[in-house]
Parts: sequence; C-alpha cells; structure tokens
Amino acid sequence: MSSNLTPTAPLKFMINFFKKKKEPENLEEILSQFKDLKENFKNLSEELEKLKKENILNIQKVGIVRFNPFKEVGSDQSFSVALLDGNNDGIVVTSLYAREGNRVYGKPIKAGVSDYLLSAEEKEAIEKAKQNQDDGRKNKKLNNSAAGSGGSGPH
Repeated sequence: MSSNLTPTAPLKFMINFFKKKKEPENLEEILSQFKDLKENFKNLSEELEKLKKENILNIQKVGIVRFNPFKEVGSDQSFSVALLDGNNDGIVVTSLYAREGNRVYGKPIKAGVSDYLLSAEEKEAIEKAKQNQDDGRKNKKLNNSAAGSGGSGPH
C-alpha cells in the first residue's frame, strides 16, 4: 500500500490531470502515460477503500417515530429517534412530553439491539433506521407532522 495517500491526493491528481500536457509523440510516451494513470488509479482506489472503512462508523441510518404516550390527552409530541452506524451500533433517544414536563431517555444500541428494555416505539425507530441501510436518502419524504409543533397527524 502506498504511504503517500493523503486527503489531498485526489485533488492533486485532478489538478495534474487537467494541466496542459503535450501530446505523446510515440508509443513509449503513450505507455508511460498509461503507467502514470494506472498508478493514479491505484492510489485513488486505495483512498476510496480507506474512506469506506472509516465511514462505517459514521451515523448512516436514522429512524424516528412520533407518538402520544397518554392516549386520552394531548397529541404526538413525544418521539423516539434511533441513530445507527453501518454496524447498527448507536443510540435510541426517547422524549416523553407531558404537561408537567419532558423526560428524555437514551439507550445504547449494539448490532441493532439493546441491553435495556425497549418500548414498542423505540423498537420501531430502530427498525426504521435499519431499513435505511442501503440508502439513507430512500425515505426523503418526511412525515409532515414531524415538522409541526404537535399536530395530531399519523406517526
């Protein structure tokens, strides 16, 4: 593996690629340019693999569920949100809203499960996050009630 990989390696490659170069005049110069391109491609491929490995630990999946914990009073102002990385590790945060106050709970998640007892809403938020595994942009459409200040729309 090349030791000259830096975050600026792709930028340097692009700058050098677009610099005006003289046209190759013979087969030897063409082969030399192909060799340079092959080395640059190898470096970019190694950098891409490194970034993929590092990215697995970033938050990649989000699932949110709004709900009303007190069916007889209020609306869907409480929520559970799951934040997971590529290994389904992360947290689930639940906010229970009541007129008397707000309580917030956090529980760690490892491989999609928790050592703590999870509510139905927390389990649903985790499952929603795990469904975003392949492409977190699949669910671009946000629930309109999530953007409001407590509408009684569906969760």
